[in-house]
Formats: sequence, C-alpha cells, structure tokens
Amino acid sequence: MRVSTEWNVAGNCMLVVGATYPEEMRRIRAIAPAIPFLVPGVGAQGGDVAAVVSAGLDTRGKGLLISSSRAILFSDDPAAAARDLRDEINAARKAAHAAR
Repeated sequence: MRVSTEWNVAGNCMLVVGATYPEEMRRIRAIAPAIPFLVPGVGAQGGDVAAVVSAGLDTRGKGLLISSSRAILFSDDPAAAARDLRDEINAARKAAHAAR
C-alpha cells in the first residue's frame, strides 16, 4: 500500500476505512499497521463499534478516529448520544485489550 510505504514519511497520513465492513478493515490494518484510520459509518449507517475496535486497533491499542454524525446530531439529546458512543468505544477498547 503506497500510503503506508511511500507517502507517510512525515507521519501525517490517515486512511478512511468504513465501519460497515470490519473484515476489510482487519485486512487493511494488516497492510498498514501504523496508519490511523478515520472510521465513518458507526451509528445511522449500522457499523458495529465492537467489531470496528476489534478489527482496527493498532498494536498500541490506538489508531482509530471513529465518526458518528447523524446518530448524534439528529438524536433527541446529542450530548447524551455522544457520551454513550464514547462509553461504548471505551468499553470495546477495554474488551479488546483484555482479549490480547
């Protein structure tokens, strides 16, 4: 993958990897182990947080910027929706660390 081997010499690249296909994300993570992922598709599009975290974390247990727009913006309480997503992500990270 060119972005991982050639373009990221300054550590300033990121890949957009959708949440709705976690097995594809797992394959991309194997090819690009140190590149952060911007992950749209959690929430209204149906991406599963636990599957995303399991498939996409890097070896340091980081490397994901999970985006959820519509599920937060159009909820009755956007602040609560954002906190709930944060808590779900953190629980998935904790579970992923325990499984390693």
